[in-house]
Amino acid sequence: MRSPKSSLIGVVVAGVIAGCAAPVKTSDLDKQAAFGRPTSEQDLAAWNIDVRTTDGLGLPSGSGSVAAGKAVFDGKCAACHGAAAAGGPVFGTMVGGIGSFKTDRRVLTPGSMYPYAPILFDYIRRAMPMNAPQSLSNDEAYALSAYLLHLNGLVPADAVMTPQTLPAVRMPNRDGFIIDDRPDTKATRCMNNCAPISGKS
Repeated sequence: MRSPKSSLIGVVVAGVIAGCAAPVKTSDLDKQAAFGRPTSEQDLAAWNIDVRTTDGLGLPSGSGSVAAGKAVFDGKCAACHGAAAAGGPVFGTMVGGIGSFKTDRRVLTPGSMYPYAPILFDYIRRAMPMNAPQSLSNDEAYALSAYLLHLNGLVPADAVMTPQTLPAVRMPNRDGFIIDDRPDTKATRCMNNCAPISGKS
């Protein structure tokens, strides 16, 4: 004699098999899929915030002075980075270390490490402050860049950073990097009928 439990399992299994075999109309799938709409260039603009750091291509409009940067830093950055970016409870110093990459005691700061000044703006705009990334305005990011560059002795106290002036700042470690000449660094954008990477430059 079969138990009620085994009978119930048989009914459930039969129902599952019947459900899998039932045809589904394409029109029903289209309603469920909610395919959306084509993405426009305007839609992409808000996400396309990358900056070509060698020459600043892609830097947005805006400006910021050293003095304005100090005010923003004191209000939004000092809690982690310390007064005058000398190091705080979360991060080490952001000042000094210029020339230290040629020693066995490297000090990593924007002044000692970055080969191009727009890298500083790009990083600040994308990732800072740590508890609210991408919350700074373009002017605030320019001002913070000006302030940090000034603290590192790279721009004067009256400097104003803009899309034109920031790329013009000559960083001390500009020539301290090896060019990456691997074949895939020369790849061009391709979506169809793409040539294979040959390994030759």
